[in-house]
Amino acid sequence: MSFVRRHGLWSDQQKEAAVRLARIVEEQKLEVIRLSFPDQHGILRGKTLVAGEALASLESGCTITTTMFAKDTAHRTVFPVFTSGGGFGMREMEGAADVLMVPDPTSFRVLPWAPATGWLLCDVYFADGRPVPFATRHLYKSVLTKLEQRGYDFVAGLEVEFHIFKLEDAKMSPEDAGQPGQPPDVSLLSHGYQYLTEQRYDQMEPVLEIVRRDILALGLPLRSIEVEFGPSQCEFTFKPTKGLEPADTMVLFRSAVKQICQRHGYHATFMCRPKLPNAFASGWHLHQSIVARAGGENAFMNKGGNEVLSAFGRHYLAGLLQHARASAVFTTPTINGYKRYRSYSLAPDRAIWGKDNRGVMVRVLGAPDDPATRLENRIGEPAANPYLYMASQILSGLDGVDRALDPGPSADTPYETQAALLPKTLREAVDALKDDQFFRDALGAGFVDYYTHIKNAEIERFQAEVSDWEQREYFEMF
Repeated sequence: MSFVRRHGLWSDQQKEAAVRLARIVEEQKLEVIRLSFPDQHGILRGKTLVAGEALASLESGCTITTTMFAKDTAHRTVFPVFTSGGGFGMREMEGAADVLMVPDPTSFRVLPWAPATGWLLCDVYFADGRPVPFATRHLYKSVLTKLEQRGYDFVAGLEVEFHIFKLEDAKMSPEDAGQPGQPPDVSLLSHGYQYLTEQRYDQMEPVLEIVRRDILALGLPLRSIEVEFGPSQCEFTFKPTKGLEPADTMVLFRSAVKQICQRHGYHATFMCRPKLPNAFASGWHLHQSIVARAGGENAFMNKGGNEVLSAFGRHYLAGLLQHARASAVFTTPTINGYKRYRSYSLAPDRAIWGKDNRGVMVRVLGAPDDPATRLENRIGEPAANPYLYMASQILSGLDGVDRALDPGPSADTPYETQAALLPKTLREAVDALKDDQFFRDALGAGFVDYYTHIKNAEIERFQAEVSDWEQREYFEMF
């Protein structure tokens, strides 16, 4: 009996999808299939198998080393994997042992930019069928299950800002390699400072057309393409979808954009604030609502009256604010991302909400009896792991509902309103999470300690580097 059948891992829908994908592989004469899973950073890792081997591994799984879960953003292993317990306190994680990637057949795509290539998103399991506890797609699934048990689904729409540059020098000399290697040299596609002007859009349209066609060919629910305020900055928005789909869309979108651009001589980056003259920070705004599984009614919609949000919606909103500091490490997981939290910048700097106000953390959109009523959380950076970002939103919001928290009044002057400030650094955000009992209970102390260990390893490497600012400030003065 196969691994999938032995442990009951596939639904009827997935079994049917597996039959369909085998037929597509044969009909389109695909040569290879990429098996990928989203790691702790929301980066896709995996293996490429020839088509026949990939089909054979659908139900048996494909091995991959557990060290994938031990990497920081420089791909450095930051756990002592060759010690007892591998640094995780788990025998299964010792010695760079293997786990199994098991494909989700419903995720199958034919990649339009890679000839004769299919793609499958995978979940990761130990040999005894248990999910690897550090796999964030599993974690998000468990949170969605808790929500479903209450009779609700999570719905999210994405607004993702990022930069596309012309690639001038990929820095591929041997001396440029490392952990990490040297970043590429780039030039602009537009000067920026012309927010949403057709002229700037037309300047970037040649590459935006390439990306748009392939994103639509993937079947992602693309809604709009826009030019943002900064030089070579753009924004793609996606229609609202339920459950796993918006998170899966985000990891595939980011990876696809980078691959498509690279093949055409461009460099795309979802780094929040690139260290380039005149560059603007990019955000990831998450539009979210909770809908009833029976009937699909929006639980945030207020029926009658003057309030935009229902009582459920107000409590959920209060939960987002209450846990904003502790969840910041999930919404903004990089050192660079905290450069974005600035006053009077169209980005938040404190945990407040407002009615259709772009200076607050959570922008409330809708009206009484409006089924599209939703919360737009503007806190995130585009480098965030979507599974952790969305899981933190659901858990925070439901805690607000359970405790009937009050979000307070709308903040009409967002940068003057008295409220808890968002963390100024990743270190501050990590400390806020580590000290937060709510998330330790909701996600498990083991996962919180694991994730903060990786983030602290990145912070320590950053602290060990001498910055340009320090050299300018102290080298001549002292």
